[in-house]
This record gives sequence, structure tokens and C-alpha cells, in this order.
Amino acid sequence: MTTDAATGGQPNLRADARRNRERVLEVAKRHFDLHGVSASLEEIAREAGVGAGTLYRHFPSREALVAATLHDRQAELLGLSQQVRQMPDADAALSRWLEALQTYLRTFNGLPDPVLAALKKEASPLSLSCETLGELTSEVLARAQREGSARNTVSANDLFLGAIAIAWVLNRAEACGTSAEKLNAIFAHGYQETERS
Repeated sequence: MTTDAATGGQPNLRADARRNRERVLEVAKRHFDLHGVSASLEEIAREAGVGAGTLYRHFPSREALVAATLHDRQAELLGLSQQVRQMPDADAALSRWLEALQTYLRTFNGLPDPVLAALKKEASPLSLSCETLGELTSEVLARAQREGSARNTVSANDLFLGAIAIAWVLNRAEACGTSAEKLNAIFAHGYQETERS
């Protein structure tokens, strides 16, 4: 299947197939917002007015559908990474990046689970975005380490996993009785070189 730069790298599809794909994505985003990433694919296909075969032709797995629904959010996050790189304070930049990463990972309830699984599966549709986000985390962390605000013993993988863990907990915050501020303060205490006031 070929792709076309004019369609944002999406496969070249007939008009009806493109409409079906867009409708599935629209419905999937709504269902993932309401029910998390474990939302019923059968219900998504039904509401989109397509059969299961059509859904799976466009999105061969749940992960593929989740990855496609995250496209716009990931583009926003990548745009924010440019702003973070330009922040004068490396510690503030790292903190801002990790908060943005957590927000992205909380897009849909349950998203941290397939993202964590994708870290171990190169063939996952989410693995490329994980790799990109890991590289950006490494870049922001390296700057903070060079400037002495982050411990040299901390790795980008440590921070990425920490962001996944915090996002997982925050998706369940009402049941856990915690807040983003508390968790991020504890998290920062673990990676910062010196205690911050």
C-alpha cells in the first residue's frame, strides 16, 4: 500500500474507504475518551457504520487504532518539545517536558499499559512514538545533567517509565487519593541533583 505526503502519510485510499477510515477514527476517539483504550472495537465499528472487517482492514490491531487516534496529540506534544528545548532553565524544561509527557500518556484511560508493552515490542504500532518520545526525553535530560540540575545516574528510560507510572496512577487518582503535584514533587526529588525549594 502506498502513502501520499499530501494525506499526512496515510495510505492512498478510495474516497469511500477514506471516509470509512476517518469515521472509525472519529468514533474510536470518542469511545476511548469515554471508556479508555479497552473500549469495544465491535461497538466502535457498529457506531461508525462499518463491519469488523473494514475496521481491521484499516487498523489491524487495537494498538494500531490507538496509535492512529493519538496522531494529533502526538503532533501537539512534538510541537511542545520545541518550546521546551528553548526554555532557558534546564531544570524547568525537564519538569515541563515530563508533565507534558504525563498529560499525553493520560489521553485515554489505560493508555500507559499498551505504551509500556510497546517498549518491549518493536513491531507495535506504538513503538515508533515511544522511541521518539524516549529520544526527546533523553535530549531534555542530557541538558539538565550537563547544567547540573539532574543526577547523572538517572536515565531517560527511568524518567519515561516514571512518567508512565504517574500517568497510570493519575488516571485512577480519585481512587488513589493523590494529586499530580504530590507525585511530581516526589518524582522530581528522585531525579534532581540537589533539593529544590
